[in-house]
Amino acid sequence: MEREIEHCDKVMSQSSMDACPKSGPGYASPLAAISGPRETLLYVTAIYSGTGRDKPDFLATVDVDPSSPTYSKVIHRLPVPYLGDELHHFGWNSCSSCYGDPTAVRRYLILPSLVSGRIYVVDTKANPRSPSLHKVVEPEDIISKTGLAYAHTSHCLASGDVLISFLGDKDGNAEGSGFLLLDHEFNLKGRWEKPGHSPSFGYDFWYQPQHKTMISSSWGAPAAFTKGFNLQHVSDGLYGRHLHVYSWPGGELRQTLDLGESGLLPLEVRFLHDPSKDTGFVGCALSSNMVRFFKTEDESWSHEVAISVKPLKVQNWILPEMPGLITDFLISLDDRFLYFVNWLHGDIRQYNIEDPKNPVRTGQVWVGGLLQKGSPIVAITEDGNTWHSDVPDILGNKLRAGPQMIQLSLDGKRLYVTNSLFSAWDKQFYPELVEKGSHMLQIDVDTENGGLKINPNFFVDFGAEPGGSCLAHEMRYPGGDCTSDIWI
Repeated sequence: MEREIEHCDKVMSQSSMDACPKSGPGYASPLAAISGPRETLLYVTAIYSGTGRDKPDFLATVDVDPSSPTYSKVIHRLPVPYLGDELHHFGWNSCSSCYGDPTAVRRYLILPSLVSGRIYVVDTKANPRSPSLHKVVEPEDIISKTGLAYAHTSHCLASGDVLISFLGDKDGNAEGSGFLLLDHEFNLKGRWEKPGHSPSFGYDFWYQPQHKTMISSSWGAPAAFTKGFNLQHVSDGLYGRHLHVYSWPGGELRQTLDLGESGLLPLEVRFLHDPSKDTGFVGCALSSNMVRFFKTEDESWSHEVAISVKPLKVQNWILPEMPGLITDFLISLDDRFLYFVNWLHGDIRQYNIEDPKNPVRTGQVWVGGLLQKGSPIVAITEDGNTWHSDVPDILGNKLRAGPQMIQLSLDGKRLYVTNSLFSAWDKQFYPELVEKGSHMLQIDVDTENGGLKINPNFFVDFGAEPGGSCLAHEMRYPGGDCTSDIWI
């Protein structure tokens, strides 16, 4: 036993961490997580806010066990008690960052509301198939104590606290953005960042404790994006193009990286899962670039464009060129593959990033978008020919909108995808989505040679909900996943 503890004390690499005895929630390392059990349930945020249907948003539980009679069905719905919240992203009270704490339990989902700023805490312990509401943190209390509004990303911390990013103040100004700390009982502790160290814009964040760094990204001013997308607002400075580099856990803004025109609307941000690595990526939606960030020899941080998706020349659209619009991406737990979506073009891509400086495309699949056959919008090639993407029907259903949020199985072999971005933007770019509702697909992944293929037997139709068509956004597994868990 003494040798085992001594071994754990010396652990820094993933492979040696795998040998440590389990104590807290999650897994000792990303590589250990790969061997975790296959997912049987998915939690999904389902949204009525902004659709014109006077109903509360809900947390859906989806059966993803192929041996189950309710496979690819919504088996439970937990409605929230208020209207107009716009549930969006969500996370856990504890995850693999708490692995060393034997008192920590992965039990509660933390659901921030993007529009209302309200935070819901959902208990999954009694019955993971039918979670229940545990606590509500009211926006008035958050604003009065911190001034923060428009809640977005939630991550658990090794301390037991929960950290949540906010995108503005109560009036929708980006200058009010910052980070909220909740304690382990979900009481307000206050802002995380030091006074005077708030970001210029808020959105997503990821921390890498071995490098004493947290990096956050920039969407835009809530007063702008909640009304839909206006390209003029980019020129007006109402959208971001920066990464904010913070000391961890100190909360001091140490550096701001200006990504320039190649990094407009940097949204999801992820470090590599290996906690010893000092590099990661951010998906820049409007520029449609994957930007890599990394530590330099002088301990500062820099960036470079790693992957570019060229805009397509089109006819019958609002602009002569259409960006891909990279709105979500993730990295497999072994740090081998990166996956991202082009919400407007309609494809999902897979890249090998074993050399993060030189990603290599290994897979692509079309699952919708504005350019699929039957659309009045056509793409134009360099020689003047026109084309549409070939998107199959799944179980007799025409695929709507484009791929938006994605979630990968622990073993990396199944990729789940929903298609709603944000209700105001859904209405603008894909009005049919608001009318007919979202769906969820599952993509089979070739992890040996690379490659993506739609599972023809999986289709979750959020257009067939008892309360009417709704929008589906982020997905989580009960045991954690590659976008919820951070290793330290």
